[in-house]
Amino acid sequence: MPSAQKTISTPESVCILRLSAIGDCCHTLPVVRTLQAHWPATRITWIIGRTEYGLLKGTSGIEFITFDKRDPRASMRDIRRQLAGRHFPLLLHMHASMRANLVSRMVRADIRLGFDRARARDWQWLFSNEKIAARPQQHVMDGLFGFAEHLGIHERVLRWDFALSDADREVADTLRAASRPIVVISPCTSQRFRNYRNWRVENYVAVARHLIARQGAQIVLTGGPTETEQSYGSAISAGLGDQPAGHVSNLVGKTNLKQLFAVLQIADLLICPDSGPAHMATAAGTPVVGLYATSNCHRTGPYFSQDLVVDAYPEAVQHEFGKPLSELRWGERVRDPAAMDLIKVDAVIAMTDQALANPRRPSAVIA
Repeated sequence: MPSAQKTISTPESVCILRLSAIGDCCHTLPVVRTLQAHWPATRITWIIGRTEYGLLKGTSGIEFITFDKRDPRASMRDIRRQLAGRHFPLLLHMHASMRANLVSRMVRADIRLGFDRARARDWQWLFSNEKIAARPQQHVMDGLFGFAEHLGIHERVLRWDFALSDADREVADTLRAASRPIVVISPCTSQRFRNYRNWRVENYVAVARHLIARQGAQIVLTGGPTETEQSYGSAISAGLGDQPAGHVSNLVGKTNLKQLFAVLQIADLLICPDSGPAHMATAAGTPVVGLYATSNCHRTGPYFSQDLVVDAYPEAVQHEFGKPLSELRWGERVRDPAAMDLIKVDAVIAMTDQALANPRRPSAVIA
């Protein structure tokens, strides 16, 4: 099968298909910016999930077409209507899921570039006519850059230039009033079936108490409007109720994605499990203390903060599967509800102290 690099040089247009999740869309944006730097005249269309569009909306130089998983049939019809009569030299099918496969059928394209067979989950290999190179044990973002590399583009543009308004930044601006280090705690991850990634409330309270007492930190709690996240926010706030005024701000359920990104931009540190905010903070250039036990941080961890991850995944794997990590499929999930208890408070405190003692802003990141 001929490579896309031999078939096309500078395509007139490219369609990107990456619906979700928030973290994966954060990984996708620098790939798009890399393509645009190499092909400045190429028009980019990105088919994206409705929720994720809340963060990407207004990003320059990209036409967005949204898919709403709450009403997939209506979304399919709308995408078909928007793409009627259009043809792309190149489709980058960067989302291996059956839902994305069905969406890809709405796109007329000469080259339909998908993942290699090992990573083409949910039969994605049937919906592509070219595959990227198989490279085992990659971080998700490195895997997505495999699409650019297949096209002969190897120099990366690590740029996350989300379009924020002054109104988006207002929430963050209110936090700047204090000179204390700002530590954001985003305690919860997405609520999926058998997805056990949330640490205990009392553990977050213990870490936050230490940060206030030792570092004089301002603790900012963030999260979405779900019942679980609201419950976590209220419980952590209650556990810190005796702390000095102004040291704890509960923003759970009170920010949209752009406002959250603005908060992460001014933060000195984020503490969170494997979740979208870990990758948003990476895009913002903010260090992340990641709490990982049920997923492999080398695959889905904060890209520039691997050294700050408190990693109990190898131990959790041994407990659940009775074998070392080297004998498991890359990216295997641990489904033990008690796995996050392997992450100890003292280890997280030590990592947060280390991060705040050595502040950094990755120079490759532009937000």
